[in-house]
Amino acid sequence: MSSYSPQDHVFMQQALRLAEAATRRAAPNPGVGCVLVRDGQIIGEGATLQLGGDHAEIQAIKDCLARGNTPRGATAYVTLEPCSHHGRTPPCAERLIQEGLARVVAAMVDPYHEVSGRGLAMLRAAGIDASAGLLEAEARRVHRGFLSRVERQRPWVTLKAAATLDGKTALLNGKSQWITGPAARHDVQKLRARHCAILTGSGTVLVDNPQLTVRDFILPQQPLRVVLDSRLVTPPDRRIFHGGNTLLVTSSTDLARHQPYLQRGAELMVLPEDAGHANLPMLMRHLAERGINELMIEAGAGLNGALVRAGLVDEAILYLAPSLVGSTAQGLFAWPALEDLADKQQVKIQDVRMVGADIRINMTFAAAL
Repeated sequence: MSSYSPQDHVFMQQALRLAEAATRRAAPNPGVGCVLVRDGQIIGEGATLQLGGDHAEIQAIKDCLARGNTPRGATAYVTLEPCSHHGRTPPCAERLIQEGLARVVAAMVDPYHEVSGRGLAMLRAAGIDASAGLLEAEARRVHRGFLSRVERQRPWVTLKAAATLDGKTALLNGKSQWITGPAARHDVQKLRARHCAILTGSGTVLVDNPQLTVRDFILPQQPLRVVLDSRLVTPPDRRIFHGGNTLLVTSSTDLARHQPYLQRGAELMVLPEDAGHANLPMLMRHLAERGINELMIEAGAGLNGALVRAGLVDEAILYLAPSLVGSTAQGLFAWPALEDLADKQQVKIQDVRMVGADIRINMTFAAAL
């Protein structure tokens, strides 16, 4: 295994920051970051553009040349193994060879079947010192959506919920706006902007009539809105069906009942019903097939509980407001009563911080990568 210096770590951390910022833009490709270094100085850097655009290595080379530098003899720090195949763009490994790079350090090997070690092998065959494994755990976190889609054939799933300190998400009559304060709601907008798609259930559409759009930030493309409505109980005039970019998932095969939603611009997908919902694992596979790397859940207790019980939630972000509403209000997760505490759902808390007057808790589930 290669030995990496403190300086190597510093430059890879910068590449990871570039990758993090490019993740949403690049989907369904991984949002890779690349930093070119010579004599301890950054001479070029870049990150993956939108689908069909330059990959990170090409952007870094162009930046290097624009600065009046040459990449020849430099080291490239890249968060994912350079690609070795012809897709929408030529192989990045080939371009690095052409430019005369002396060393390439990748954070991790690309698990995609058309790369998977071939990029590094191509570089080594050309006499370039190529290695992988520097800050791999951090790279897996940054590339979690792409890795989940490639390795598990489903998106990385983040469940977002807001509750009072006694764990209630809405009053008994369904009213829930607003439990949390403005800072937390702005933070949710940032979360939405990071995701390729947002999933909700028919109950949330009926009670809250949400748009589920990103309004605080300008995006080249809004996340796909996915509505799970097995029996088509949501009226087609709800705001979530306005403007297209909505996938309605149902178990109803009645084509006549599909028409009002289609006329609103929604796309429909029919899945078999399973335990009261359209089949959730099948839905996740479908979303992965259409290039959804990261999926956000904004739903009620019923769908939240079904997804967790099915092992389909990787992380949850819970906003807790400094208030109490009592035991009759609605909870976070619905599932059958447990007979033993050994059956409880275990989570691992990753981060706790204040967002305005509210507490934000980030947690991961056992199913996570």
